[in-house]
Amino acid sequence: MFKPPTTLLRLFCFAALVAGVTLMPCLVFAQQPYHVIDRWKIGGEGDFWDYVAVDPVTHNLYLAHGNQIQVVSTTTGKLVGAIKGLNGCHGVALDTAGKFAYISNGNAMNVVIFDRHSLATLGTISVSGNPDGIVFEPVTQTVWTFYGHGTTASAIDPAAKKVVSSIKLGGGGESPSVDGKGNVFGNIEGKLVRIDARTKTITAQWATGCRDAAGLGVDVAGHRLFQACDGGIMAVVDSETGKVLGTARIGDGPDSAGYSEKYKLGFASTGDGFLSVVGTTNQGYATVEKLPTQKGARTMAYDPATDRIYTVSAEIAGSAGGPRPNLIPDSFTVIVIGR
Repeated sequence: MFKPPTTLLRLFCFAALVAGVTLMPCLVFAQQPYHVIDRWKIGGEGDFWDYVAVDPVTHNLYLAHGNQIQVVSTTTGKLVGAIKGLNGCHGVALDTAGKFAYISNGNAMNVVIFDRHSLATLGTISVSGNPDGIVFEPVTQTVWTFYGHGTTASAIDPAAKKVVSSIKLGGGGESPSVDGKGNVFGNIEGKLVRIDARTKTITAQWATGCRDAAGLGVDVAGHRLFQACDGGIMAVVDSETGKVLGTARIGDGPDSAGYSEKYKLGFASTGDGFLSVVGTTNQGYATVEKLPTQKGARTMAYDPATDRIYTVSAEIAGSAGGPRPNLIPDSFTVIVIGR
């Protein structure tokens, strides 16, 4: 019977283990747990896509694609609906009650509320700029949005449907993330910022040496932040002191990062077509895997319940030159990564 290469390597490494021999191919194999397990072609119009969000309640993915949020079942890989009529949407934040979600609707300068079960839109909240990154803070039950081309962050009371505070960041904000303890973290032009969601004040700003950071994973138990930077670097930062604990090599052009509490791994997806997996149980923070995905797959979402990572891209027609290359119509695809 034909054995695929992965099966052969497993057998080879097992035999080496029985013989008491440690071989480099087996070490590399052991350190590369993830692979692309599926590709779901979703299609749809739009040469722009942004953040991906995974819903643990409805088992759906929310994909910011052009002027709509496409909704895909993580069970079937099929498109189950869409929130349309948007204008340059960027991301989706999920409440902790499992009921509502909030879209950063960039060019319309508002946040759109929708029902996570019916996908019906329930209203809008006006904001002061082009909202980009967005997150739900569970302690205060507030929605936070950062403006990539602005200098503030907005705290929104979703029940009152209004902005309740505007915090001056001193630069464009990216990748708002929360620790579940009342802190909001974000990237600001070479720095990390920490905001107390209760008092709506900045409690720390740390220079990390990270250039054009656009991705932030949070290790709540370990008090660490995983800051994905241009130049192929991930900075691992102490979330209490701001000390840079170490760096790891990742791909180029990151836009999202994540962290697995169970497996103690950091992740960064990059536009050059790689998912970098970073080990965190040693002081060196070594990159244990650099998995090829697809050019343009710069954003991601991690589902801790299934240990799956979802990233998206589309096929490029001809040369990939320019910031907005020509894409093959209806080639927008979800790339599913797992063990």
